Amino acid sequence: MVALAVCWHIKGFTFQQRADEQKMTSKKIETALISAGRDKRFTQGSVNTVIQRASSLVFETVQAKKYATAQRANGELFYGRRGTLTHFSFSQAMVELEGGAGCALYPCGAAAVTNAILSFVSAGDHILVTGSAYEPTQDFCQHILAKLNVSTTWFDPMIGADIASLVQDNTRVVFLESPGSITMEVQDIPAIVAAVRAVNPHIVIMLDNTWAAGILLKALDLGVDISIQAGTKYIIGHSDAMIGTAVSNARCWDQLREQSYLMGQMVDADTAYMASRGLRTLGIRLKQHEKNGLEVATWLAAHPAVARVNHPALPGSKGHEFFIRDFTGASGLFSFVLNKRLSQAQLEHFLDHFQHFSMAYSWGGFESLILANQPEELAAIRPAGGIDFSGTLVRLHIGLENVEDLIADLESGLARIQQVE
Repeated sequence: MVALAVCWHIKGFTFQQRADEQKMTSKKIETALISAGRDKRFTQGSVNTVIQRASSLVFETVQAKKYATAQRANGELFYGRRGTLTHFSFSQAMVELEGGAGCALYPCGAAAVTNAILSFVSAGDHILVTGSAYEPTQDFCQHILAKLNVSTTWFDPMIGADIASLVQDNTRVVFLESPGSITMEVQDIPAIVAAVRAVNPHIVIMLDNTWAAGILLKALDLGVDISIQAGTKYIIGHSDAMIGTAVSNARCWDQLREQSYLMGQMVDADTAYMASRGLRTLGIRLKQHEKNGLEVATWLAAHPAVARVNHPALPGSKGHEFFIRDFTGASGLFSFVLNKRLSQAQLEHFLDHFQHFSMAYSWGGFESLILANQPEELAAIRPAGGIDFSGTLVRLHIGLENVEDLIADLESGLARIQQVE
């Protein structure tokens, strides 16, 4: 099947989106998002997946109990912590969409990250983690893994094939995040995977794939073993529930599934249902997030108060060439750096008076969000390589509002900076 090419022209900027064939099906992604996980067993005559709330699941006979016990890891109803039809439906959908062998569910994205790593390390092991990782991922490595005698080496996200020099005899996991948290570097995943495999093919390579919602970057197709995301963001899509997912290839699935189960990881049926429902509109929402985000990013790139814009789809952003090669689209999260470091008074006057941008952690919902970091704050959470700018960094999540309203709001905000010394 020939890949489709779709071009958007946004204020002189052209971005080409490749809608490649799905790994496990000939369906285009928009169709797959509608149909994934909707087997008749899971819908039972409804359009949507049924919500099956259960702790105990009843067996009619001894033989039925034996069968369920033997098949408890293969989607057979056994006990609520193993999952119900609602959980199985969402997990199956994620497997179809990301092309894996199985999908483990967690109560949030951070739980998906930490339990995936814990599933493959023991005392005395070593892991490699990108220096641009999500701050809670870094904290987990520094405060929890360190107590378990698991050591961490941080690497520059742009390291590429040179990562081979950092692999040790006891390295068990390589953890990537692309684009990187806050500073948005896109990693050369194929080069990293090839280099690590050449040294030790048994190392488990994981990727925090939240920015791409698991569908804009087919991580397992690039050789990654486990694709992790906070479904809290784009899958849920409405900022009202939390869930984490880890889609694994066949090589790692049994260990990931059983270790996560032993650590008590699960989600409630209602949240699993909300995640399934979120998938049905994910494609159209992402397209609008992308369109709005690119318009805002392009406008900011031309603003005299802005030193640079960290948006993977814009030329000049770190790893832009890898984004064009590996991704099929963009989401609505990016950052920009101001020409100067704002004083505390300027920062407060800038952030406190937006009409359409709210200050909040997380992102991926329908609403636009804004947060800011001073350069020294970011330097403190960049254990490899530091930062290469001195101005205040502002992270935006561009929501589904009218983009002209968002640009006007940002224009007023940037003007406010000049009102305070």
